Formats: sequence, C-alpha cells, structure tokens
Amino acid sequence: MRKRTVFRLAAGTAAAGAATFAYASLVERNLFTLRRFDVPVLATDAEPLRVLHLSDLHMMPDQRRKQRWVAGLAGTDPDLVVVTGDNMANPGAVPGVMRALQPLLDVPGAFVFGSNDYRGPVFKNPLSYFDEDREYVQGVELPSEELRAVLTGAGWADLNNARTTLKAGGRLVELVGVDDPHVERDDYASVAGPASPAADLRVALTHTPEPRVLDEMARDGFDLLLAGHTHGGQVRVPFVGALVTNCDLPRSMARGLHHWPGSTSWLHVSAGLGTHPTAPIRFACRPEATLLTLIPR
Repeated sequence: MRKRTVFRLAAGTAAAGAATFAYASLVERNLFTLRRFDVPVLATDAEPLRVLHLSDLHMMPDQRRKQRWVAGLAGTDPDLVVVTGDNMANPGAVPGVMRALQPLLDVPGAFVFGSNDYRGPVFKNPLSYFDEDREYVQGVELPSEELRAVLTGAGWADLNNARTTLKAGGRLVELVGVDDPHVERDDYASVAGPASPAADLRVALTHTPEPRVLDEMARDGFDLLLAGHTHGGQVRVPFVGALVTNCDLPRSMARGLHHWPGSTSWLHVSAGLGTHPTAPIRFACRPEATLLTLIPR
C-alpha cells in the first residue's frame, strides 16, 4: 500500500510538472497583454500624454501572431513610442520586426538597442542565471545596422549613447539613452548633464536597468526612466515574484512602475514581449507592452 501511494504521488507530481511546462511553453508565452499605468510627471496644468513602451521582442521571422499583435497597438493612439531593445532573435528577423512596428512609425519614436540586437542568442542552462560571475557568450551576428537604418529612416531617434529633443503630443520632450550596459556598450558620461528645465518632459532609456546607469539619469533630473531586459523574471513564483533580474536591479523591481530610490524619477521596467528562443517559456509573467499615461504631478 505504501509503495502504491508513493508511486501515485510521484506520478501526480510528474503530471503536474508536465502540465505546468506545457502551459508555460505553449500558452502563457503567447498571452500578449497591454498593461497601463498613470505616471505623475507632468506640470500641474498639463494635458495627459501617452507613451507606448515596447521591449524585448526577441523576434523570430515566423512569429506572425506576435507581429500582428504589436502592429495592432497603433490603435492605442500613443503620442510617443519608445523601444528599449532586444528586438531580434534571428539574422532574418528585420522584416518581422518591421511588420510589427510599421503602423507605429508615423508616431514620434525613440529606441536603444540591447545585446540581442547585435548578437544572436545561444543555448544557456537556465540555472546559469543564478551565477553572477558567469561568462557572457555571444551568438551569431545580427543585422543591427539594417534595423538601425530602417528606424532612423522613419524618423525615430537613435538614443544609443545619444541625447536629443523632439515634439510629441504638442510637447517638447528631452530624451537621453545609452547602449546596452549588459555588454558594457554604455557611455552615459558622453551624454550626461542636467536635464533641461525648458522641456515639458524628460525621458531616459536603457535596455538593461543597471542601477549605476539609472542613478546617473535620475541625478540629472530625468522624470521617467524606461528599461527592459529582465523579462519580468520570465518565470515568477507566486508570493515570491521574480527569482532573477539578470542584472543588479533588485528582484522587487523586475517589472512594472517604481519610484527610483533617492530621487523624484519614476522607473518603468517592461517584462517584454518575447523569450529566449532556447527557453520559450513564461510562467506567472505574461508577455507585455505598456501604455504609460503621463499625468500632472
């Protein structure tokens, strides 16, 4: 009787594990969702301004469902579109990325790149993310310059270690960004300096939300800091949350809207819309885009 009970428990555990894996790999990773936050960063008499934040598409050429879903976000009528990197997961991904973004290119936009805009993904043991000293391994070269040319050709601002101003929703927006700190391509020092008080809004971009970079952006007075990279943890444990962030950001900030400590800045970390192709699962962490409605303080 005891052996039979043990066998049943083992079988039940195995079945539950298989069902959870099937849900995470076949269902949840395709449950794209639009999250919404109000962010109080505008002057007291200002009209709201809508910012659509996209990140971590990790696009494969045949992911037509994802491409259609992202393209449909044009219906949210954003005033500004911000993309915080890791757009590609395959050398042939640029057409798919552009199918997704094409309906949004008429809107003022800005972007930074992540490591997976330069080099493709390689297989990793998921447990390696718990090793802070692991070696970063690069995959095949990706057509980053082709993607950059298409986005800048549409009028979007390339903020990889750059700074600019643009008009969005009738407002003057100052923007600054860095290339991906995860692979040490960032050079904030080259674009640092106090944010302009003449701007109606000041926004800073980075793919990886490294605190050393965010601290500098907040210190310069940028109202809104936008990042991706973490995938929200990708696998979250109920009542615990993200197990890792793949950077020095606290796990409690792995996704969503947060006040950046010691400043008046707000940080939004997108859980992103894709997954690593060799680990195509999400659990308790649906793929997402975010519509940030900026409102008066």
